[in-house]
Amino acid sequence: MQYWLFKSEPGCFSIDDLSKRPKQISPWDGVRNYQVRNMLRDQIKKGDQGFFYHSSCTPPGVAGIIEVVREGYPDFTAWDLDSEHYDPKSTPENPRWYMVDVKLIKKFSHFVALDEIKKQPQLKNMLIMRKGNRLSITPVTKEEWKRIVELGGK
Repeated sequence: MQYWLFKSEPGCFSIDDLSKRPKQISPWDGVRNYQVRNMLRDQIKKGDQGFFYHSSCTPPGVAGIIEVVREGYPDFTAWDLDSEHYDPKSTPENPRWYMVDVKLIKKFSHFVALDEIKKQPQLKNMLIMRKGNRLSITPVTKEEWKRIVELGGK
């Protein structure tokens, strides 16, 4: 099993939105970055777990845990003319973008804000901490995973 951090703007899709979906499962769609597309298509596997990270909000941080329940498949929102994620260069025959399905495992009792993460010496190398990192999904080490899970259970 691998660990990941999935970023989403809560104004677009939050952990509470996921909790309201049937069976608390949803596609993680709309990714339009080639590096992350490759992760969704080739690396992220069923059973992998991820942190649900709220970004572009005050404060940003980890809201809970999700699990991948369906491996990468073509992101059909790219073919939908009415979708904000529409891409005319992506077709069902030649998909450009991919997504996975995730399921809510747990909403943390304690929201782990980015400022709190920054204070943890064992989390200083997390990709989320790197200046200029704009990736919406990043890998997380087992040690980083354990520490954030501890913080979320306060």
